[in-house]
Amino acid sequence: MWIKICGITGADAVAAAAAANVDAIGFVFAPSPRQVTPGQAAQLAALAPPGMLRFAVAQHPLQMKVDEICRTLRPDYFQTDFEDLRELRIAPALKLLPVVRFGRKAPQPMPPRILFEGPMSGIGEIADWGRAAELAQQTELILAGGLNADNVGEAIRAVRPFGVDVSGGVESEPGVKDPRKIEQFVRAVRDAAARLETDP
Repeated sequence: MWIKICGITGADAVAAAAAANVDAIGFVFAPSPRQVTPGQAAQLAALAPPGMLRFAVAQHPLQMKVDEICRTLRPDYFQTDFEDLRELRIAPALKLLPVVRFGRKAPQPMPPRILFEGPMSGIGEIADWGRAAELAQQTELILAGGLNADNVGEAIRAVRPFGVDVSGGVESEPGVKDPRKIEQFVRAVRDAAARLETDP
C-alpha cells in the first residue's frame, strides 16, 4: 500500500516519514497552515532519503508560481486539481497527480493515477468512500481526506485504493507533524493492507 505524508513543514517530519519508510512526502504551496515557499521545500526535500518521492502540491496555481516551484524544488510529481492541468504548461518529464474531488465530474478519459478527496483540501473532511471505491476500479486511486490511524483501516477495506495520503491526521496542531502519529498511521495502513492480502 503506497503512502504519502503531505503538508511537510519541518525537518522532524521528514525524519519521521523516512523512519516510517513511506513512499512520498508532499509540500503544500496553496494557502494553508502547511504552506511553504519553494525555497523552504527545497531545503526540506534535500533531507529526504534517496527513493522517497517529492510532491509539489498546489491548487489553482498561476503559471509563474508553477515555474518557480519546479525550478527551485525540482519535484518528482506535481499535484493539483485536474481542471488546472488543462491550462498549465508543465515540463513533459515531470509526472502529474491530478486531484479529483467528490461532487465534481471525473475526467474522461481517466488518468492512470489520481488523488481523490473531498470538495476542500486540508480541513479534515472525509471523502466519499463509496465514490472512491467506484473510481478505484477504473484507475490507481490515492485516497485522501480526513484519514488518521483510527479510520484508515476501514477506509482501505471500503475503497481498496492503490495508496493513501494523510496530512492533518498525523499532526499535533495544524501544520505541525507528530512523529508518533506518523508511525501509528503507517502501522495501521500496513496492517490493513496485510489483512486485504490474506482476506481479499
